[in-house]
Amino acid sequence: MSTLTAVVLFIGVTAYAVFGGADFGAGIWDLFAGGAARGERPREVIDHSIGPVWEANHVWLIFCFVVLWTCFPEAYASITLTLFVPLTIAAFGIVLRGSSFAFRKSVFRTRDRRNFGAAFAISSLLVPYCFGAIAGAIASGRVPSGGKAGDPWSSWVNPTSVLGGILAIAAVAFLASVYLVWDAARLAEDDMVEYFRRRAIVVAVAAGVIALAGIFVLHADSPYLYHGLTTRGLAFVIASAVGGLGALAMLVRHSHTGARLLAIVAVAAIVVAWGVAQWDYMLPTTLTVSQAAAPDGTLEMIIGVTVVAVLVIFPALGLLYVLDQRGYLAAEGVADAIEAEPTTTT
Repeated sequence: MSTLTAVVLFIGVTAYAVFGGADFGAGIWDLFAGGAARGERPREVIDHSIGPVWEANHVWLIFCFVVLWTCFPEAYASITLTLFVPLTIAAFGIVLRGSSFAFRKSVFRTRDRRNFGAAFAISSLLVPYCFGAIAGAIASGRVPSGGKAGDPWSSWVNPTSVLGGILAIAAVAFLASVYLVWDAARLAEDDMVEYFRRRAIVVAVAAGVIALAGIFVLHADSPYLYHGLTTRGLAFVIASAVGGLGALAMLVRHSHTGARLLAIVAVAAIVVAWGVAQWDYMLPTTLTVSQAAAPDGTLEMIIGVTVVAVLVIFPALGLLYVLDQRGYLAAEGVADAIEAEPTTTT
């Protein structure tokens, strides 16, 4: 039962990387879109793309935390006590990002929109870095077992964590740019298709270079993780590389649909590779999944609730994504607010 629960947890992690990661990546492109005039049209595509679904994507993060603290309480205690600094930064960034994204579409002064936009964009860069650093800290064995606190700084400020943070930024930026190519095509914005296509190609190459450099970093800093990625997780590492190269080739050939699917494979496969590489440890190399697991009754309850969620909530999420992709969900913006504002006569 503990193995099944761990698999469910990692499915949630992978889903958050694919769906939530694309949201963060869109915010990164918002950051680098340029000034108000030059960045206006790219930001319109970004807002249209993530506006209807950005809140729903964070359901996966909540799901992961609930499963982790309920089913693996010892691991949860060790992780939160050791990594409370990046976790706090990430939590603050998520709140700041969400509120800024909402408020910048509801204010009217250019200065206020610029300030909220900057907070949204910078948070979108900071949060994935923190999550990548947290993953690096866990995978490199810097989180002790026993519900004890490790070093609050060196645990996530180290070569593997820095690699994880940078790779996370590159991955979500790549994923988002491919999504934005698709969305710009849906909007018949040919110049924006080319705008995001060029950026997707550049960041795909950059992500590949980072991944290759990471081989040497992991070999020197995290031998257990390196061994796992080159043995148990090798098939998923190869799948990620094939997906990334395939997406790059599709982008060069202007095949947007194929590129989107392969980009998802590239990001999802590398996340799964991490989980397989450190199996069967929850905290390498001190706490296994079975040792960290709660009593079977708790695990069975969580699995039962997950089944109910799959039957009840997932169809609703699926419908939301389908409606969004078909353009049936209009994003609320300043123009909508102006139109809705009641007029008064004197």
